[in-house]
Amino acid sequence: MNVLRAGDRALLVETGDLATAHRLNAALRDTPLPGVVDVVPGEQTVLVIAGASADLDRIAARLPRLRLPGDAEGAAEPVEIPVVYDGEDLDEVAGLTGLSRDEVVRRHAAASYTVAYLGFSPGFGYLSGLDPALHVARRESPRTSVPAGSVAIAGPYAAVYPSRSPGGWRLLGHGDLRLWDVSRDPPSLLRPGMRVRFVPEERS
Repeated sequence: MNVLRAGDRALLVETGDLATAHRLNAALRDTPLPGVVDVVPGEQTVLVIAGASADLDRIAARLPRLRLPGDAEGAAEPVEIPVVYDGEDLDEVAGLTGLSRDEVVRRHAAASYTVAYLGFSPGFGYLSGLDPALHVARRESPRTSVPAGSVAIAGPYAAVYPSRSPGGWRLLGHGDLRLWDVSRDPPSLLRPGMRVRFVPEERS
């Protein structure tokens, strides 16, 4: 674990792998260190943001000594995301991968995902665990508007668009589960380290 200064009020912890970043984030979430006001996990890093009067050197010294949980989410059941596989790019993904449309759906739904990190827009989780056979590049020309609830893939990740936004990921389907809700605490349904599975539904 490598701890670096990041400006006047933050520390960047380089963990070296995704699992350790999740475990460190869970430890700081469950037992906050004095002076720490926010924690932002990345794929292999955790940004620890301190208050204006906090002693960054003291926090930096304590970080490597924190006891990390064995599993960021423990025995928590995965979040199930119902999805209707009717996406605009489903046939294109089948062509790119050499799989049938049904096999693309089967492989996508059969995988066990973990929220690697959040980014791009509020509540947008980058989900690791996508079947390698479905690793395809982003669209060359992004869409100007992707509907909220769209289930998509790009590179090694799967995701669900929490709100309408531009996007270049390949759309496989859609769901109605609300991933971002400002009236909820916390607003994001997903958090780093959480397990996710997609549950196929019939088109209504």
